Amino acid sequence: MDRRSLLKILAGTLVGGGAAGITLTTAFKPKIPAAAKPQTLAYTPAESHWGYTQLNPLTTAEMAYQAYSEGSCMYATFKSIVSQLADQVGEPFASFPLQMMKYGHGGIGGYGTVCGALNGAAAVIGLLVADKKNQDALIESLYRWYEESRLPLFKPATPLQDFIPPQSVSQSVLCHASNTNWSKTSGYTIKSNQRKERCRRLTADVASQTVVILNRFSDNRFVTTDIKNETVRTCMTCHGSESKLANTSGKMDCGGCHSESLGHRFFADIHYKVMKEGKKQ
Repeated sequence: MDRRSLLKILAGTLVGGGAAGITLTTAFKPKIPAAAKPQTLAYTPAESHWGYTQLNPLTTAEMAYQAYSEGSCMYATFKSIVSQLADQVGEPFASFPLQMMKYGHGGIGGYGTVCGALNGAAAVIGLLVADKKNQDALIESLYRWYEESRLPLFKPATPLQDFIPPQSVSQSVLCHASNTNWSKTSGYTIKSNQRKERCRRLTADVASQTVVILNRFSDNRFVTTDIKNETVRTCMTCHGSESKLANTSGKMDCGGCHSESLGHRFFADIHYKVMKEGKKQ
């Protein structure tokens, strides 16, 4: 299809308007892949001495909450789990250099990228789970929970601040997006002590949920879910690795940072139709 033909189609869309326009612009829409079917993952003990022993989620949350002041979110999440395994199992957990996990604060050295609590949780899963596909499934479950849940939920036995943080839905695993969304919801600034208390309790939530997932997995009770939500599946139909555009990859919620423009909404399908195949590998 040449440029003149495309312009005629677009003009017809604009003139027709209403239902006719919507019908035309969705006529070429690629089929959205079906959601993955749930499956139970088979637990295989680690092929090393880094084996997992089931832990109490609430105890883990309390430990993460208290450890936050020592090294922030990533450090607290990782320490709350590994230090318990060190007490119960001993080596090699007892010799793990926990201070290395302090780099994850503020989205890695204050850079605002992936949430440090989630980074620490993924590190724990990578340490304790041998199979890469299982690692991915457990991490995806945790990250999707974080994106979609109203957090923080944790209520410490002895709060370090006399403040109950308002809850928010992050729609993102990124530190800066999660914090900004909470700041808009609550009215508190990023530098405030109230925001720090929010992150301290959020870290406890992540540590607790990580233990819940690991406990289910080690009992052969962990069932995968469709972690690619409707927004992700829709976007990746055109932008994913199997599409014509093939210009992005990922599983995180697109809607947390990207909104659908008017032009995208009306002309994306036609644009996709006339694109040439054969992107460079």
